[in-house]
Amino acid sequence: MNGLSDVRLVLRAQELLTEQERAGAVSTAVPRAPELGRMGLFWHRLRTRRMLLELTPDELRDVGLTRSEALAEGLKPFWRD
Repeated sequence: MNGLSDVRLVLRAQELLTEQERAGAVSTAVPRAPELGRMGLFWHRLRTRRMLLELTPDELRDVGLTRSEALAEGLKPFWRD
């Protein structure tokens, strides 16, 4: 799985959690990348967020993101969820 797919899956998982919370099926579990360890998770976030910033408008449309959403996620520091 490449970084682009990972970002798309995480964003979709967050949308599903929001829908579940609104419906009353509250689950506060936050989706995580596979068990990579702390440093592995940091590198994963750094790599996928950089890739997100490099996407073309067509690629962003394919994953269902706007430029502002991509910038908001892509500019987060690697140590933040």
